Amino acid sequence: MFKANSLTVYTKSCKLKLMKSQEQKKPRWDSGSIQALRRHLNLTQHQMADELGTRQQTISEWETGMYQPRGASATLLSIVAERAKFKYDAVLSKKMLRDK
Repeated sequence: MFKANSLTVYTKSCKLKLMKSQEQKKPRWDSGSIQALRRHLNLTQHQMADELGTRQQTISEWETGMYQPRGASATLLSIVAERAKFKYDAVLSKKMLRDK
């Protein structure tokens, strides 16, 4: 029979494993892919920022390689790309490449 502490430890370790497996599957967007997607959509940085709910400066920083989109932003870019039938080759994380 589980004690309350045992269940908490088990649940926490399962969540950590799930989070790690989800991290491995997320492609990372590089500056060239983001710019190519924006051009494919025929949008300015400002228009793309409006569509994604972010600032124009953020789009600029992604496209210059200053920052990379993470989390929900990266997922949203992938969804937009798939719906726009944009063929992209987002950079895979090092762990994804190692596991191949």
